[in-house]
Amino acid sequence: MSEGFDVVCEIEPATSPDLRTVRHQIGVLSSVSSRFLIPDNHIGRATVSSIAVAHEVLLMGGKAIACLNARDRNTLGFRRDLLTAAAYGVREFLFVYGDRPESGRRSDDLTVRTMIEQARLFAAEHYAGTDSIRIGVSSALGPVPSWKAEADFLFAQVGFSWGQLLRWREAVTFSGPVYAGVMVVASAGMGRKLSADIPQLAIPDWLLTRLADDPSAGVDYACEMLARARESDAFAGVHLIPVRRYREVARRLETLLRRPVQQPQRPMQCHCLPLKRS
Repeated sequence: MSEGFDVVCEIEPATSPDLRTVRHQIGVLSSVSSRFLIPDNHIGRATVSSIAVAHEVLLMGGKAIACLNARDRNTLGFRRDLLTAAAYGVREFLFVYGDRPESGRRSDDLTVRTMIEQARLFAAEHYAGTDSIRIGVSSALGPVPSWKAEADFLFAQVGFSWGQLLRWREAVTFSGPVYAGVMVVASAGMGRKLSADIPQLAIPDWLLTRLADDPSAGVDYACEMLARARESDAFAGVHLIPVRRYREVARRLETLLRRPVQQPQRPMQCHCLPLKRS
C-alpha cells in the first residue's frame, strides 16, 4: 500500500446467498486495498445487501464503504438501512441515484440530496462526538452541484482519458478527498456491452482493439491510470473496479504500489502511451 494514497476496490457483489466468492475477493485484494466498496443491487440486479457484505469486510479486518441507492428504497427503508448499519458497525457510505432496474419500478421517494440530509439527522441522533458516519457521493466528469459539497468524499466517474480526468479535477473545488474512477475492462466483449448499455462509459476503439489481441490489456490500462493518479498528487486515491480480474490486479498492484512515486509529467493523454506488460 502506498502511504497517503488510497485504493478503494469495488467488490463484485453476490447474487446468491453464497458469500465464498465475496470473501475470496476480499482476501486476495486486502494487501492492496485501503477500503472495499460494496455495490447496492449492482446494475439493476438483486444482490446480497451491501450493508451485510460491508459487515463481512469488517469481520475480516478490513474497512468498508456500503453503497446505497435511492432507486430501490423509500424513506422508511432508508431509515431501516441506517439502523442496520449502525447495529453492524458500518460507518461509511456512498449514496447514488441508481441505474435503471432490470425488473420492477424505480422508487421516487428519495434522491441523493435527501439521503445526505436524512443521514446527517440520523447521525446527530444516534452518534456522539467523532464516532459518526462518513458520506460519499459520485460525480460525472462535469460541474459538481454545490449541494454535493455536504459530502465527506467524492468519487469521479470512470474515465478512459487521463487528460480529461486531470482537467476535471483541476476545475473542481471540494474540501474532502477526491477519488479517480478506474475500471478494468476484462474483454472486448465486455467493453462493447458496456458501451451499448452505458454510453457515458463508452470504451475507446483503440482499447477494444488491444483487448481483442491481448486479454490483459484492460488490466494494463487500469494500472497505468492508477499510477498516473498516484504520481499526479491530484487525487487522494482511486476507486478501482477490478471486476473478475481481481487476482491479476492484486498481483500487479503489489509490485506497482511498492515503487516510489515518480515526478508527474503534464500534460499527458493515457491513450498516447504504450501499455506496459510485466
